Amino acid sequence: MTVAPSPAVADAGDAARAARAVDRASAVLENATDRARAAALRLEAATAAMPAARRRVATSRGAVAAAITAANTAGRRANAARAAYARIASHFERAQAEFADARERVDQIAQATYMGSTFSRINVLVEATGPADIMDRLSLVDQLMRTQQQDVDRLIAARRDARSAQDRAGLAKREAEDAEAIAQGKLMAARDAQTAAVRAQQELVHLTATRKAALRLANAQRSAVLARYRAAIVEERRIRAALRGFSIKSGGDGRYGGGRLLMPVRGWKSSDFGNRYDPYYRVWQLHAGTDFAAPGGAPIHAAAPGHVIRAGWNGGYGNYTCISHGRIGGQGFQTCYGHQSAILVRVGEYVHRGQVIGRVGTTGASTGNHVHFETRFDGVPRNPLRYLPACLC
Repeated sequence: MTVAPSPAVADAGDAARAARAVDRASAVLENATDRARAAALRLEAATAAMPAARRRVATSRGAVAAAITAANTAGRRANAARAAYARIASHFERAQAEFADARERVDQIAQATYMGSTFSRINVLVEATGPADIMDRLSLVDQLMRTQQQDVDRLIAARRDARSAQDRAGLAKREAEDAEAIAQGKLMAARDAQTAAVRAQQELVHLTATRKAALRLANAQRSAVLARYRAAIVEERRIRAALRGFSIKSGGDGRYGGGRLLMPVRGWKSSDFGNRYDPYYRVWQLHAGTDFAAPGGAPIHAAAPGHVIRAGWNGGYGNYTCISHGRIGGQGFQTCYGHQSAILVRVGEYVHRGQVIGRVGTTGASTGNHVHFETRFDGVPRNPLRYLPACLC
């Protein structure tokens, strides 16, 4: 495998989970055909993305309902505010009319006063014929003056009422305008939510169609993939037999010198040793080594000193090199390096620990630049992590 390691942080969400699912599928499908691998990766990506897509559809539908409710509520408030403004504006018009009428009456009083009506009232008293007539005339003058004062008081009250109504009308108008703006905003939010809901549904439909198409293509590749898997099993048996035969024939180059192996490359572990189950084609397959991702062309180092016993093309392993390091517990101990872009040693050559024996590549059944590193005993693979530094450094 060749996917860069994820930092040790908390789950980054749906996208990270989907990416990890695709990485796992890519590791499982290294020996599949290119078309089958591409179909299965699309299938895995679509399957992994569908739960999040379904949640987005449900969430967007809920957002639409909430936005429509909010828009309706805001619309009712805006209507109520407009109605309140209409009532207050009507009251203000009436107050204005009363104020205008009262001012006209007071203007008439002022005009009459200016024209001498005060002297006329005095003359009324002077022309009285007796005490009783004076009293009657005084009562008449007093009544006229009270009426004039009432007109003045009415003017003051009408002006105060008109100003108050004007203030309330202005406030009601602003409230109506604000309510209308909020209603328009809520309506736009509802429209946006509806658009998002449509997009989410379209994405889900697209993912469903992609998944179905990928599944059809994966099924169409079933025979070819199973043939590849059978060929990989045959190749693994050949490698075991060849390495075991070398151990028997050569005596295994003496005893292994001991100590942990050197890391074959400066990189990161991208895939583990062990049996893998292909859920697409329902096949178990042994991944006989540990993958270490590194840049293409990076140097590959011999993990220990020994003699090169294989160096060349080897089917799904691509450019493949095996080195014999001696015997451990009566068994020949070998390390092997797959998917190299270049092999820099030849069969029979003695190499030292750390010597550059090849370059990182992606030859054979590989999904990216990495070295497939194996530790074998008489050809039988064992987990390389048992023999490498715990820090993988």
